[in-house]
Amino acid sequence: MISLLWFTAWRIVRFLPESSAYKLFEIGARFVYRKNSRGVQRLRRNLHQVNPRISELEIREAVSSYLRYWCDTFRMPNWDKTKIQSTVQIIGPDLLKETLDQKKPVIVALPHSGNWDHAGAYYCSVGAQVTTVAERLKPESVYQAFLKYREKLGIEVLPLEPRVIALLAKRLKENKMVALVADRDLTESGIEVTFFNRLAKMPAGPAALAQKTDATLLAAVVTFRKIGIAIEFEKIDCSGTLQEVTQRMASAFENGITKRPVDWHMLQKIWIDDDF
Repeated sequence: MISLLWFTAWRIVRFLPESSAYKLFEIGARFVYRKNSRGVQRLRRNLHQVNPRISELEIREAVSSYLRYWCDTFRMPNWDKTKIQSTVQIIGPDLLKETLDQKKPVIVALPHSGNWDHAGAYYCSVGAQVTTVAERLKPESVYQAFLKYREKLGIEVLPLEPRVIALLAKRLKENKMVALVADRDLTESGIEVTFFNRLAKMPAGPAALAQKTDATLLAAVVTFRKIGIAIEFEKIDCSGTLQEVTQRMASAFENGITKRPVDWHMLQKIWIDDDF
């Protein structure tokens, strides 16, 4: 049933007029907010940690932002290069383009903010070769659909498994760009960091890869604009221990998320001591 609903939405939404599609998902966001599922409750708790004074109006906006991500996901396979490029704004210097122009290996670490697939598609459209890692979703048919979706955008997707670090190191040696969503640890080897004044675990992968391959490590936070997305980069100092580098990455995520917390789509547990 889940697969059927997923594929039906994927097929129908991409062919709706743009205004109708976004209107439909905004109606869906209101329904999801009112239902106040466990995911919405978790999102509210996470955003209250980011900003204790956040309002319910902003929580509702955060739910709308999350649904907008899915609307874009269903529609993006129909976007041409002009549409992808014209809907991206870079805030500050484009540190990623500068690194790619120098033909240096680069790792981009991102939180679950805005539409990171749109950002990846943008850099693919200007000539970058992008590799990422994806957690296996259930059911398998949905996971395979996501693989095909990202591959159509130009992004190579590797499954999250023990040998993935070696494969990513190989891609970096080939001067390819590695993009990793890295604000939540999905393994048992996460690094403890202070994140919005509480202990959380984040993956060691970005820091370990950067130190192993001498790649440049950038943190990138993606946020929504009225039309399209904005991307802001921060270069991470990779000297010191894995914990120190991962902490700098976490702090860079904080800097970006604080500017527009409603676009941080974190509906899962993030802090170690959270018992919800």
